[in-house]
Amino acid sequence: MTRSITALIVGLVILYGLMEALPLLLGPSLAITSPSDYQTFTDPVVTISGHVKRAAVFTLNGAPLLFDQQGNFSSTLTFPHGTTILTFVVSDRFGRTITARRTIAIP
Repeated sequence: MTRSITALIVGLVILYGLMEALPLLLGPSLAITSPSDYQTFTDPVVTISGHVKRAAVFTLNGAPLLFDQQGNFSSTLTFPHGTTILTFVVSDRFGRTITARRTIAIP
């Protein structure tokens, strides 16, 4: 009886440790809600928005982009006429990175 209780407790401790370590193992994530890829805008003022998880550093074309405690970000930027490639880079505290690109056009 004591052996099975000990095994159950050890199993629960291991399970708890894995659940707590899962975010560290997954690395950063990025979801861009706006703009969509190859989107065309009539106005050069464009709102960039989305969500990041487990991010230590977040940049757009090399410039820092701020996000709130829940990981939401939103920024309104002005772009020149023509085609612009937006490069989003998210890094976690261990140096793992995710890169996403969006191409937008302003006629």
